[in-house]
Amino acid sequence: MTNREMKSKVMSLGNRLAPRMGGDRSAAFVQAWVIVKAGAVVLPVRGVMAGNRQEALRRLNAYKPAQIRAFLMPEPENKLDSHAIAVMVGVNGGRGYYRIGYIPATETAKAAAIRGNVSISVLPGDINGARLSIAV
Repeated sequence: MTNREMKSKVMSLGNRLAPRMGGDRSAAFVQAWVIVKAGAVVLPVRGVMAGNRQEALRRLNAYKPAQIRAFLMPEPENKLDSHAIAVMVGVNGGRGYYRIGYIPATETAKAAAIRGNVSISVLPGDINGARLSIAV
């Protein structure tokens, strides 16, 4: 990536982050620079202990990350948090998607700012949790 492309990504992401960070443009651009420089942001997924989500995570561990489809779905109608962002996953060739949890409230600003411009994979690891790698 050239310097010009990197600066463009930082500016674009920083401008999307700023309103979600209380208008603090300086902090938003610092955060955007960190994300773009790393090439990705890794976010935890909460709520993976509810319902049959543990079984879903066990099954996902049998697949390679490239075989897993995932996306973030805002839930403005969520009764507990109108800013909730659900993590939906599926397997290539499978039927539909399954909600494995939610992005933590402290991370929704970042997730909302980059949602729609990402590729997401569920990282292998502890079955009691899940992490998303979101490439920018």
